[in-house]
Amino acid sequence: MAASPIDSAWESLIGNFSEFQLASVVTFVLHESVFFLSGFPSLLFERFGLFAKYKIQKKSNTPDYQNRCVLRLILYHVCVNLPVMILSYPAFKFMGMRSSLPLPHWTVVVSQILFYFVLEDFIFYWGHRALHTKWLYKHVHSVHHEYATPFGLTSEYAHPAEILFLGFATIVGPALTGPHLFTLWLWMVLRVLETVEAHSGYHFPWSPSNFLPLYGGSDFHDYHHRLLYTKSGNYASTFVYMDWLFGTDKGYRKIKAIEAEEGKHL
Repeated sequence: MAASPIDSAWESLIGNFSEFQLASVVTFVLHESVFFLSGFPSLLFERFGLFAKYKIQKKSNTPDYQNRCVLRLILYHVCVNLPVMILSYPAFKFMGMRSSLPLPHWTVVVSQILFYFVLEDFIFYWGHRALHTKWLYKHVHSVHHEYATPFGLTSEYAHPAEILFLGFATIVGPALTGPHLFTLWLWMVLRVLETVEAHSGYHFPWSPSNFLPLYGGSDFHDYHHRLLYTKSGNYASTFVYMDWLFGTDKGYRKIKAIEAEEGKHL
């Protein structure tokens, strides 16, 4: 039986790179490619006034402020993200991560990634909520909130301590299941696309929150950025149910109800 294109491509990868190189340097390159390619469009939309009718906030960041974000992101990624990926390889290997063929069945991949999303959202909610306490916000999380009007790339703009703190939420699921590297890459790509979309500052008719039940998305998270840290709520990363269960979305729901009522009279 002939190998599938995915199997052939994977065989070529593992034949040309060591597992350590794939799990560290290649993972970093993949992350940077997906992050910047998906994050730059909203930066350009804002800079050139494109799709203004879908922009959630009317105010915009200046080009200099956008450039400052990009330059600091490159610094943080090279000095924090890359070393973490390199140093975490032994831990993932110990937990059972593998890169060899055969690739896992699609049902395994889907079930693991769903588990990662749910677990990450739960841990992120409590970690993010903790970051909004007075001391942690002042000394750590306020860096992320320097951009009250977010655009896609601001999703990973944060204090190095926060990168490590909330990054734990992203890797704990894979660390528990010991996935195939293919699954780990797919999880990383989807998580990056999700957080970039949530910080994009735009709510389009085709935005995922219009179609996926329980998904928060850009409108849900943009509310979190434009309010004072003590009143923001909407702490979850991906879904809306954690904030609903613990009553931290009341301000957002109230505003949406008012907007819906006003829409009836237009």
